[in-house]
Amino acid sequence: MHWEQLLSLKRQGDTSKRLRKEQDDTRLGFEVDYDRIIFSAAFRSLQDKTQVIPLSKTDFVHTRLTHSLEVSVVGRSLGRLAGKKILEKYPHLQEIHGYHMNDFGAIVAAAALAHDIGNPPFGHSGEKAIGEYFSIGKGQQYKDQLTDKEWQDLIDFEGNANGFSVVTGSRPGVEGGLRLTYATLGAFTKYPKESLPKKPTKNISDKKYGFFQQDKEFFKEVASDLGLIPNKTGNDIGYERHPLAYLVEAADDICYTIIDFEDGINLGLVSEDYALEYLIKLVKDSIDATKYNALTTKEDRISYLRALAIGSLINDAVTVFVENEEAILQGKFPFALTDKSKYQAQMNDIIKLSVKNIYQSREVIEKEINGYQIINNLLDKFITAYNNKHEGKATNFDNLLLKVLPEKHHVEKDSLYKRLLHICHFVSMLTDGNALLFNKMISTNS
Repeated sequence: MHWEQLLSLKRQGDTSKRLRKEQDDTRLGFEVDYDRIIFSAAFRSLQDKTQVIPLSKTDFVHTRLTHSLEVSVVGRSLGRLAGKKILEKYPHLQEIHGYHMNDFGAIVAAAALAHDIGNPPFGHSGEKAIGEYFSIGKGQQYKDQLTDKEWQDLIDFEGNANGFSVVTGSRPGVEGGLRLTYATLGAFTKYPKESLPKKPTKNISDKKYGFFQQDKEFFKEVASDLGLIPNKTGNDIGYERHPLAYLVEAADDICYTIIDFEDGINLGLVSEDYALEYLIKLVKDSIDATKYNALTTKEDRISYLRALAIGSLINDAVTVFVENEEAILQGKFPFALTDKSKYQAQMNDIIKLSVKNIYQSREVIEKEINGYQIINNLLDKFITAYNNKHEGKATNFDNLLLKVLPEKHHVEKDSLYKRLLHICHFVSMLTDGNALLFNKMISTNS
């Protein structure tokens, strides 16, 4: 892969290439991507979506929106630091093509800002609830009417693939999307493959999938423009990652490892003694003991350690990226950057403690159970109504139910797969609060 292609400013619908040297430095093309995401309704909805503690009323607990903003800030730092090194190695990118290190930062920041934009309500359990509605729930009845890959899209519903649909608007019946640059779309897509084949490989880019069957033709266009390396054969579609996707992933890994841990401490699910024991291993080379001991509250002490820990992990991730940049460009780096971090053991220790004390806490489990029930009920009622209308046998209740769908969802779909995915998309775009309200309305009136 070549950086000249990978930094493409082309947008969906463009008929010719856009050149960096023709851009106005007061508002870079990649910064426009960030702005478009910030002002989108899908991004705003993240303020009422679960990060760790579903439906928590505690002010300092992170939502998907605050998490995304923080991942974006870390991503910008990663991109700029890595971009500086890349421009030193390939000076023609700046001298001939006009790229700056801020371009790298802007791409990673925008992609990181949008990284959770397709996630359903109630956290990752929301994805599982949608998938299990089809794999073991009432949705099993549709299996024989779909192709294997269409069925896999549903039973393994993926927030990353849904996010690609959100930002591109490439779903039938929705035009344009946010019209982000292809560079940002490439960096956004951590798993540039379709849902099948689903077989375990050692390549991190095969861990999940990044686009639905309905979006694969547009992704192929993006991948071709960026010069991504194909890694599948026959009728299967998959590519090696855009190099900057590694930095987006690292930003997310750093934030959820450290900041979810911080949430757990502030909630009392993890003791401050544990925090000091675990975080000090990340910050021992940078901590100012006098400053730390002068802090009088637990929140201030943890905040100080968190900031230093994130700084350590950012610098380490950039080092790993730069040292392996050539292998990454050749599609021969099948790892996450944090897999090769000198702090990998310390990060794993923090994650293990978080899983035990936070992710498996009673509050989280109870709310995830409620989320499962709500999502299953919404899918069942809306899919039934939507299909009944298409088949000309809608009941009065079906018609009333469909009237409460937002206007943008009032579109006809010519295939069962598109109808099922359309309702999954509707449910996935609900906030936690709206999902509760819809479920209450349906349950009261059915």
